[in-house]
Order: sequence, then C-alpha cells, then structure tokens
Amino acid sequence: DEHHTVEDVALALGQALREALGDKRGIGRYGFLLPMDESLAQVAVDLSGRPILVFEADFPRDSVGEFSTEMVRHFFHSLSQSLGAAIHLEVRGENTHHMVEALFKGAGRALRPALARQGSAMPSTKGMLE
Repeated sequence: DEHHTVEDVALALGQALREALGDKRGIGRYGFLLPMDESLAQVAVDLSGRPILVFEADFPRDSVGEFSTEMVRHFFHSLSQSLGAAIHLEVRGENTHHMVEALFKGAGRALRPALARQGSAMPSTKGMLE
C-alpha cells in the first residue's frame, strides 16, 4: 500500500546512503534553502548519526494527485531513521504541489554538499561521528 511503499523507499534510500558514507571522513556533513514559486522550503541536514526529524508544514490540501501529504512527513522520518541524520524541514506557501516539491528538492540539494567528500578529515570536533 501507499504507506509501506513510501516508507520502504525512504528506508532503502537512507540505508544505501549510510552504507555509502562509510566512516564519514571527508564529508561536508551539513547542508539549504529552496524557493519554489510562492513556496519556501528550509531544509537542514546533519549526518551526525543521530536520527531526528523536525517537520513544520501546514499543507492547504490533503493530497497532491494520488500522493497523500501525510506521507511527506513519514518519508522524511523514515529517511532520518535509516540514514542516521538530523533532518529539519520547514515549508510555507499556498500551493500544496509547490510546497511538497520544494521539500523534496530542498532535501536533495541539502544532501548534496553534506554527502560530498572534501578530503579525509572527520567533520567533528569530537573526532568521530556515530
């Protein structure tokens, strides 16, 4: 069903990214702000190894096409858990489609610099990430 499909995709994506990160040496760790027409999404990612989701969205409609807007939060919660990342998302706007699109695109753009390798140093003052 829709719930389990969305959840499984997020869990698989998070697990694949986590495995690809290895010991996380050289990653950017953090990553974004994305305007989508009248909508504005703020997405902050920390690949700390500590999963948490902060999600602030008030969608004007219950769905975008066949996709229920309640699944947006669930997707990012599942991604946070399997990736081991703190993910903070906030969106405001008038068009539900643009709001949802801005969150997903913003998350992708936030993950890009966070996942990018920039050397071999551990991006932590403690010298390790969970």
